[in-house]
Amino acid sequence: MEYLKLIGILIVIVGFALKLDSILIILVAAIATALVGGLGVEGLLETLGSSFVANRAMAIFIIIMLVTGTLERNGLKDQAAKLIGHVKGATSGLVIGAYGIMRGIFAAFNVSFGGVAGFVLPIIMPMAVGSIEAAGNKPSEEHVEELKGMASGMENIAWFFCQVLFVGGGGGLLVQSTLASLGYEVELVDLAKATIPVSIFALFVGIVYYNVKDRKFQKQYKAKKKGEK
Repeated sequence: MEYLKLIGILIVIVGFALKLDSILIILVAAIATALVGGLGVEGLLETLGSSFVANRAMAIFIIIMLVTGTLERNGLKDQAAKLIGHVKGATSGLVIGAYGIMRGIFAAFNVSFGGVAGFVLPIIMPMAVGSIEAAGNKPSEEHVEELKGMASGMENIAWFFCQVLFVGGGGGLLVQSTLASLGYEVELVDLAKATIPVSIFALFVGIVYYNVKDRKFQKQYKAKKKGEK
């Protein structure tokens, strides 16, 4: 009978093997495990409710994902690409660099855009690719893959270094508590002040590095055009 408690795992394996709906598979597996394990319907609902309250921040992430998906389906990527097409001289490297600056400023106020999935993928990537197309070039697969890494990297750089500028944010509190455990007592305001030049330098290096990488591809497009002529 003990093996019956593992029925949820079996349902998941069989469900994914048959390529059934993922959410339905997980739901059925959870209900089956709860019933076989003696938790019951009431216990299952109580557990789900407790988990939801304890991890309610995840609900915000889910809502952002739903909104982003809906906007994408209704032409968000196309509009983002068209928008950058009206900006003369824009390159994918400059688009990512501009995003890094904007992301850093908002990170200093602890404002998030949804990260890679919520903002970079549906907004920044189409704008970066659109800037290449606006210049009359066809983006190569290698360039697009590089842009994915560059845009995601810029998101991480800006958020990682600039979030500490927000006094009372999670990053600052973590650094403060870590230093305190090592015998160094620092105020959050002083920590933010010390982080300003570090965050600016990190953004500067990231922007320069990604633009250098992007220019290599821009040169390839120019060389290809000359070869076609």
